[in-house]
Parts: sequence; structure tokens; C-alpha cells
Amino acid sequence: QVQLQESGPGLVKPSQTLFLTCAVSDASITTNDYYWTWVRQPPGKGLEWMGAIASAGSAYYSPSLKSRISISRDTSKNQFTLQLSSVTPEDTAVYYCAAGGALTLATMTARRDEYDYWGQGTQVTVSS
Repeated sequence: QVQLQESGPGLVKPSQTLFLTCAVSDASITTNDYYWTWVRQPPGKGLEWMGAIASAGSAYYSPSLKSRISISRDTSKNQFTLQLSSVTPEDTAVYYCAAGGALTLATMTARRDEYDYWGQGTQVTVSS
């Protein structure tokens, strides 16, 4: 059973850069067809697809976040990382990592049932 676990700070100040890591177990992030994805859910709103990194290493981003987001990976630790710069209170959300097939990238879907695996999520609050 593939497991994903998010980690990172729960509180970030406005204008700072948010760093979150997703550790993956029981599957390699480099040798299968999954797209390793970041999704978030602001309070009272729906899930939002943020971006993904393919097993081959290419990264893909939501057009609305493209100027602020970067997704990378550490293959030695089998984990991938989200960086979101210049955060504001509107970036307050529960952040999830997930693993899905090519269709999840093609549609930039955030629907839970489109992904094979999800992390439990981590709350990030942007506040001074």
C-alpha cells in the first residue's frame, strides 16, 4: 500500500515562502507512471489542483500559481517538495499530496476519486 505523508510548518508569515515535503513509501517516485501532485483546500472552499511532478522529473503548474510555485524532488529520499513564494492569508489551506495517473495532469483535477493515493493533509496558516 503506497503511503504519502506531508510535513512542514503549520504557520507561515505573509510574504515568506512556504515549503512542504511529501514523503512517499512503498512506491518509487521515479519508476512508475504516477504524477506526484499537490492539492490544497482553503477553508470553506473546494479542492484546488496546484501542480505535479512526473516520474521522469518534469514539473507542471496551475496557471494561477505559476509565478509563485515550484515543485521539485529528492530521489535519494523518495520525496517531493512544494515551494510557494510570496504567500498571503489567501494561501491558508489544508495542503495534500497525492498520486494519480496521466488523466489527473491532463485535466488538472482535484477530485479525490481521480487519485489512487492521498496523504492525510497538513494545515498551513498564513498569518503575521
